[in-house]
Amino acid sequence: MHTIRKIGAFGAALAASFGAAYGLGAAVGPAPSGPASGAHAPHDDDAGPGGDGARASRPGAVPAGLQVSEGGYTLDLKTPRVTAGRTADLRFAVRDASGRQVTAFERDHGKELHLIVVSRDLLTYRHLHPARAADGTWGVPVTLPAAGGYRVFADFTPAAEGAGNLTLGADLVAAGPYAPPPAPGPNSTATVDRYTVTLTGGLRPGAPGGLRLNVARDGRPVNDLEPYLGAYGHLVALRSGDLAYLHVHPDGEPGDGRTKPGPGVSFTATAPSPGTYRLFLDFKHEGTVRTAAFTVRVGAAAAPGTDAPRPSSAPAPGGAAHRH
Repeated sequence: MHTIRKIGAFGAALAASFGAAYGLGAAVGPAPSGPASGAHAPHDDDAGPGGDGARASRPGAVPAGLQVSEGGYTLDLKTPRVTAGRTADLRFAVRDASGRQVTAFERDHGKELHLIVVSRDLLTYRHLHPARAADGTWGVPVTLPAAGGYRVFADFTPAAEGAGNLTLGADLVAAGPYAPPPAPGPNSTATVDRYTVTLTGGLRPGAPGGLRLNVARDGRPVNDLEPYLGAYGHLVALRSGDLAYLHVHPDGEPGDGRTKPGPGVSFTATAPSPGTYRLFLDFKHEGTVRTAAFTVRVGAAAAPGTDAPRPSSAPAPGGAAHRH
């Protein structure tokens, strides 16, 4: 099973200009991001033991999700602007090197493509599964709660021979009045609905690190998590500042004879660099998929214990429940 998806890259300088632009409403559009070239990295199956993602730890490797184009493929976001608080049909396509819309994809965890939409302040997170039309145009309804800048990540594997897994990113703006919210501080517990999720372990820059997330409801361990896209949990980590992207799958899967359906879900991942990361865990129980959010700090030279997330009695921002 893949434990970490490959990473692409884009310029973080856009963030500085968003604050002044959001209040302009519908007149605002996203800053242009031209195609960037990048060597096609090995597929996740080429990662070392535990599948911790060789690309993330190679010197000079470009972290995933920061490029709109890579390996001959380009993410064409046809809906670069929406209005905050209103449901919009988010449409996009993946184009090949000839400019044609791609219509054949490999399936991964039951889906041809996974779409992540996250705000630049890392407080809003959506894991979506759009529908593809016959011409290769994808669409999915999305409602973004606040004005501001967002990043759209498309995680997919083209069916073409020799094509590997890619994560491409593009910028999206939600128009409306904008006021920068406070950044979420480090936390090791997150609350969503009646569920509390506890994080232990941590990320390390350039080396595999173990993470374990334990799910409880009303103080009691949840021992009957349900498979969601072929796993008991999915974890996305985003680096603060440029939103470098990590999609991590658990160390085990339902039916392998050793993985239990809770309360803990374990992962192995490699952080591409020191910094602050926002982690989003999707888990399913009693038919509903919920998302628990955490903030962790990763630093090679930090004093012992300073990188570990601190417990928090308040719900972590970003927790959500959604059905698919």
